Amino acid sequence: MRVAGIVPAAGASRRMGANKLLLTVNGEPMIRRACQRALKAGLDPVIVVVNAQGAPVREALRGLNCEYATVTAGNGVMSASLHAGLAAVPDDAAAAMIILPDMIHVTVQMLAQMRTRAADSDAPLAVSSYEGTLAPPMLFRRGLFAELLAVAGDGAGRTVVTRHLDAACVLGWPAQLLADIDTPDDYVRASSGKT
Repeated sequence: MRVAGIVPAAGASRRMGANKLLLTVNGEPMIRRACQRALKAGLDPVIVVVNAQGAPVREALRGLNCEYATVTAGNGVMSASLHAGLAAVPDDAAAAMIILPDMIHVTVQMLAQMRTRAADSDAPLAVSSYEGTLAPPMLFRRGLFAELLAVAGDGAGRTVVTRHLDAACVLGWPAQLLADIDTPDDYVRASSGKT
């Protein structure tokens, strides 16, 4: 089953004060780490959603086999990135997996396991549960794309997940893997190995 990866990178990083996805973790920009992991997990294509000022993100990904979608409006609202990414998914891809690059503990193995479990299931979606908290990565089969495109706002994906949760394939992960980087304090903790 061909599964595309959608990596949102068009956000404003307001709480960080600078584009957090260009900050390095273990010597690599966060956006590059996420895309490398998506590629190694077999996602095809890996679609990075950028805004009009996306040149630094593209530069950070130089040499990686990524494709790009551009958000032309939305002011950093997640649904705008989701919609742009879905529009770029090839017709022969059966599903799309949403990966947040600031969730730095998501591994290649997690992404590959979600892809494999989804391929072996008839479930319309696969979701991650971090000891009861639902969060990305999340995989949506093509049959749910129209619903995703019909909802807007920062909780658009969660709305569709909630609607179909009873039919979802749920993969459980340890709660500590849920940590993400939103603020300078988060970044300091990640840089010091305390996340």
